Amino acid sequence: MSEQQDTLPQPSAGRPQARVGIVLVSHSKEVADSVARLAVGLAAGRDSAPVEGAGGGPDGGLGTSAELISAAAHKVDTGAGVAILVDLGSAVLTVKVLLAEGDELPENAQLVDAPLVEGAIAAVVASAGGADLEEVAAAAEEAYHFRKV
Repeated sequence: MSEQQDTLPQPSAGRPQARVGIVLVSHSKEVADSVARLAVGLAAGRDSAPVEGAGGGPDGGLGTSAELISAAAHKVDTGAGVAILVDLGSAVLTVKVLLAEGDELPENAQLVDAPLVEGAIAAVVASAGGADLEEVAAAAEEAYHFRKV
């Protein structure tokens, strides 16, 4: 992944200390939380971006929960923006509804069109390096182009 990391934004002296928060939405709590741990671990853990999984339904089973997503977004919001990555269809719809309502998510929250695992890793690395929300979203979206073969 070193070639891909070279394309991620690098920290600059003039950047604010607040980091872009990352919310990972999955139909499974275990998947969301595991991807969050993986991304933080691969970003060296220290000085990481604020990351929170928002997985599963309100009852702990499979599904999505607007309340869990909203709570996670507010938890990671440091004022620098919140990038929200999702796994499947209804997670996308739930986040879009929350964004449309206007008062459920932090003002600077953004749904990012990126693969969940690779996008989460790229987003966390970029945010930890001091990237702004636009740069974090671009890094996550670039993960669609990471070749495996």
